[in-house]
Amino acid sequence: MNILVVDDERLIVKGLRHSLEQNGFKVFAAYDGKEALEVISREAVELILLDIMLPEIDGITLCKMIRQHRDIPIIMLTAKDDYVDKILGLELGADDYVTKPFHKRELIARINAVYRRYKNMKNEDETIETSGLRLNISNRTLSKGDEEISLTAKEFDLLHMFLRNPGRVFTREILFETIWNEYACDTRTVDVHISNLREKIEDDPSKPELIRTKWGVGYFFRKDIL
Repeated sequence: MNILVVDDERLIVKGLRHSLEQNGFKVFAAYDGKEALEVISREAVELILLDIMLPEIDGITLCKMIRQHRDIPIIMLTAKDDYVDKILGLELGADDYVTKPFHKRELIARINAVYRRYKNMKNEDETIETSGLRLNISNRTLSKGDEEISLTAKEFDLLHMFLRNPGRVFTREILFETIWNEYACDTRTVDVHISNLREKIEDDPSKPELIRTKWGVGYFFRKDIL
């Protein structure tokens, strides 16, 4: 596996490179966000270890930028025991996080677990099935039972995001910035799209069972259904 380590502390990068190469990984290094993007553009990176505190482009912003264009597993590295950073990183598309200092065996285990989940999803027939719904990722189509349901591009992206992260609560701001790729200036747009999506997939849109509301926070797809 080709791993990109992004951290501005060169001693940490040196230590990680040594440990990872001892375990058979090929390692690329970047010391800031801009350099990381350059490496990703020219190398076949298969997993990223991404520090949150970076110069030029911070890790949270960089994670969001990568997710807009590439589907690469990302593990966040943070020296903070700060749940806000961890949750925000995961909401923006990170697959896992490790808090410094960490044991190299734990990190290797996390890397293997994240990459195994990623490969399993890739090896599926590019569909997600739950509660009578069948979302075909390759063809960007949705069917409910024997009926094909027409979705707009944004509705499809919203549903895909929910189904890939069952049980995870997304704020309206995160949904807007991730799906629309814009600063969240009018989150009412999200509410409208969620309402339209419920009309199409819920048995009773007035009492939604699939896409649920976390009052005062945002929306999530019921994890216990999957």
